[in-house]
Amino acid sequence: MVACRTVLFVTILAVLSCGPGDTVSNEVSPVVVSVAVSLSGALRKAADEFERATDVTVVLNAGGSDTLATQLLAGARVDLFFSADTRQMDRVVAGGRVVTKTRVDLLSNQLVVVSHIDRVGKVSGVTDLGSSQVRRIAIGDPDSVPAGVYAREFLESVGIWDAVRSKVVPTRNVRAALAAVEAGNADVGFVYRTDVTLADRVGITFVIPVDQGPQIRYVAAVTSDAPHEAAARQLLQFLRSGRARRIFEEAGFIALPGTPP
Repeated sequence: MVACRTVLFVTILAVLSCGPGDTVSNEVSPVVVSVAVSLSGALRKAADEFERATDVTVVLNAGGSDTLATQLLAGARVDLFFSADTRQMDRVVAGGRVVTKTRVDLLSNQLVVVSHIDRVGKVSGVTDLGSSQVRRIAIGDPDSVPAGVYAREFLESVGIWDAVRSKVVPTRNVRAALAAVEAGNADVGFVYRTDVTLADRVGITFVIPVDQGPQIRYVAAVTSDAPHEAAARQLLQFLRSGRARRIFEEAGFIALPGTPP
């Protein structure tokens, strides 16, 4: 299975570079989802169920939502875009790269501040971020990466962004921020709660309450030139189903009201 998926991923890299007039046989061309890396694990589980029910192969192109949006705007041939925020989806909508009427907000998440397990307890609240014991704060790039944008919005809302911005270590995505903390390259980091279990040597120092944090939105849409539009629509419908909702909730995501079609 690992070898099979490797072949499929190599194939999809070729597909992403094809021009608008190129075609690829359905036998070697799976449905491709460009998905925010923070959602990739849960989406893989949901996609596996979809594959078993439909015999449609799904390949995930996981990365930072800003990077994925840039790929789409550059002409990447994918079927479905699943962003970790509305801002990146708005970019591809403005560029005419998705079918707007298929756009749907599906999930939410929660920000937490983490540190290496040896430092858990030394930072207990947001005001501690301004103290001398915190020298480096890892977050996704606060100008473009959704998790970093959310973190900056929160820090601005509590009035300490200007005091801590010089400590910020911007990363290419939220998983890179988590890795920086685990490796000891940052004292603390802002990540999604759903990411914490992915690192063995990281623990939560404090949680940002959902009602006090930014409005996190994972939003999906079928692309405007999807090579497999019918299958992409079918997959999106499944991701809105009660079964998919349970998979996402088991992974720690918050299913938004009205998710089922």
